[in-house]
Amino acid sequence: MKPLDLGALRRVIADACPGNANDLVRRTLARHGLAAEGSGTAAEDPLSAFSRLREKPSTTPTARPIPGARFDARSFTCAAGGRDYLIYIPASAKDGATGLIMMLHGCTQTHADFAVGTGMNTLAEQHRLIVVYPQQSRGDNAQSCWNWFSPGDQRRGKGEPAILAGLATEIARSHDIPPSRTFVAGLSAGAAMAVILGETYADVFAAVGSHSGLPLGIARDVPSAFAAMAGSVGNAARGGDRCPTPTIIFQGSADHTVHGSNADRIAADIIAAGPEQTFLDRISDQTNGRSFVREITTTSDGAMLLEYWQVEGLGHAWSGGEPAGSYTDPKGPNASAEMVRFFLNLGEENAGS
Repeated sequence: MKPLDLGALRRVIADACPGNANDLVRRTLARHGLAAEGSGTAAEDPLSAFSRLREKPSTTPTARPIPGARFDARSFTCAAGGRDYLIYIPASAKDGATGLIMMLHGCTQTHADFAVGTGMNTLAEQHRLIVVYPQQSRGDNAQSCWNWFSPGDQRRGKGEPAILAGLATEIARSHDIPPSRTFVAGLSAGAAMAVILGETYADVFAAVGSHSGLPLGIARDVPSAFAAMAGSVGNAARGGDRCPTPTIIFQGSADHTVHGSNADRIAADIIAAGPEQTFLDRISDQTNGRSFVREITTTSDGAMLLEYWQVEGLGHAWSGGEPAGSYTDPKGPNASAEMVRFFLNLGEENAGS
């Protein structure tokens, strides 16, 4: 195999975002699992680690279903393309499911790994939820990232949004789950794609969960994706005639892979698309010694619009996740539990409206 030209790598990244080459190399390593930020372990020199990239062993943990539940591997195809996926049907849903959550993994992760790390199947049993975990194919992105930065994957009726919305619609229909109880959440690139789905398929998804994500349209190619991740987001929120999809956001203050300004922009976009008058409630608290601020934005009639969790000391890792999965931080607060609460409360609101 031809040796990796580390100098060339540094130059490519420097060209993508001048002045941040070392930092971007480290973020690249984190996305490849060689410098995971939630581990608390000091990272080795980034260029040395990158030379071992292809040698890192691949392990895929498995979430085992309880008796009576099913965790099946399936595939979906439509005019826009297809993807493999896992679907968890809880034993508790034998008399009907209360909702559907689509979970989108981050770069270098697998759907099985993401199921383990988020612990979402356990919550699915408690709340009679069906959970679907699509898998990004290596053929569509070499690092298994959802292509949130590609213009062809940022619009309705094309690319990955069309595939994922089609998959969610098919599963929801087969289990008699209405759009008002169909939700989508993700981590990092998966969160960025979840935000896209919330804006382009609001008729399919009633709410969005974004953990360490990025806003729609902030990047149009790989260089601008690196720039956005580094914090070149801008201040202008996009308003217009859009109807905002209620969203819950988790962002860590120590996330050095996706800058926190991206979460701020997602929040600003949601509020800008909402009604002129909203109400903000800010709560400061802590769990397991970790401080967080939770901002809740509602409309004048009390409808939930936005919940924004800013977690002190959390890196680029799923808050409150299981240590057996990648990119998790067990210390909390528990993002999975809070997202489920947010989604189900909205489902109740929609049912009563």
